Amino acid sequence: MSANNAISIQNLGKAYAGAAGPIRALNDISFDIAPGEFLSVVGPSGCGKSTMLKILAGITHKSEGDISIDGEAHDGPSDKVGIVFQSPVLLPWRTILDNVLLPVDVAGKRRDADRDAAMKLLDLVGLKGFEARYPFELSGGMQQRVAICRALIRDPAILLMDEPFGALDALTREHMNVELQRIWMERRKTVLLITHSIPEAVFLSDRVLIMTERPGRIDEIVEIDLPRPRRMDVVADEKFAVYAHHIRSRFASKAMF
Repeated sequence: MSANNAISIQNLGKAYAGAAGPIRALNDISFDIAPGEFLSVVGPSGCGKSTMLKILAGITHKSEGDISIDGEAHDGPSDKVGIVFQSPVLLPWRTILDNVLLPVDVAGKRRDADRDAAMKLLDLVGLKGFEARYPFELSGGMQQRVAICRALIRDPAILLMDEPFGALDALTREHMNVELQRIWMERRKTVLLITHSIPEAVFLSDRVLIMTERPGRIDEIVEIDLPRPRRMDVVADEKFAVYAHHIRSRFASKAMF
């Protein structure tokens, strides 16, 4: 594994115990992610995309293979990794600022410097002035921005995102795609995004990793050569359409795409 990669995965596999024997979720997954790269993962439902993300997050243990982050072996939770799930999972009794600061509180650290960092993050995502509000006062898209701030509060090198905009309406999702691109370009975190949306993957990514049906393997990794920053009207570009069509063609028999 190269120390020059933010993430290196070699021969990753995962099997779950089943009544009739082990159930393979992932088989022989190997790829690298460069520092500051934005990589999206697409594949059929149940192919192990979220399982792979949970292994990288330290929530689930791998069955075999090796993972390194910044050249160091990785097999558990890490301060270098921030996570954003499909649901914002904000605590309703905490203010927006307190929700962003939750990882700091859990770690038992003092808030002084982190409070300033949290305010800057809220400003970054367009939520300045909402720090004293509560989750029920925010829209779904605004709540997900808070979740992104919470994932970034401890300044992780890597951001893992599991269908973060899947529950949003189409227009809000497009807006959040543009916002995420802006945040990524300003902070240059290494991002691994799990998504079912091929246009979203093409719009946001430097590369798109396509997985097979379970047990999940890598089918192909597609490099996306489109200039940044990207605006939503890029989806009408012929080159964008070629990328989307190619990725979709890998799932021609899959109704979910």
